[in-house]
Amino acid sequence: MKHSVTELPFNRHIGLEAGGEGEELLRLPEGERYLNHLGTVHASALLALAEASSGELLLKHFGSAEGVVPVVRRLEAKFRKPAHGAVGAKAFIDAEELAQLQVNLASKGRAVLSVAVELYDSTGAHVMSATVEWFLAVRSEE
Repeated sequence: MKHSVTELPFNRHIGLEAGGEGEELLRLPEGERYLNHLGTVHASALLALAEASSGELLLKHFGSAEGVVPVVRRLEAKFRKPAHGAVGAKAFIDAEELAQLQVNLASKGRAVLSVAVELYDSTGAHVMSATVEWFLAVRSEE
């Protein structure tokens, strides 16, 4: 079982790191390989950071959650400003939705949960807001 989504092969490949101070969950380091044709951080790199950060928050809330399979169902993002340098991510789950998740998993064996993600670049600019919707199902014993 992974302790962090940074251990997943794709996230290692792109260089995602554990977050720094405060509420920062994950970080995309500064680097030329993340830049687009305008010299700012590529949209795909920001989307990968948002998705991974939502998964990291699920992992922190549920630990190993043996027997529960999470899969991204939808990701919606709003790009707010061009990103420069390293980019950090903060993620949040609504407490009521989290409580309902537990009820639905226990009664139906499946649930949907939305995770809000906010990205900030090295200048402190708020560069992207995203909502990642996860489908979670209890793994059936075969």
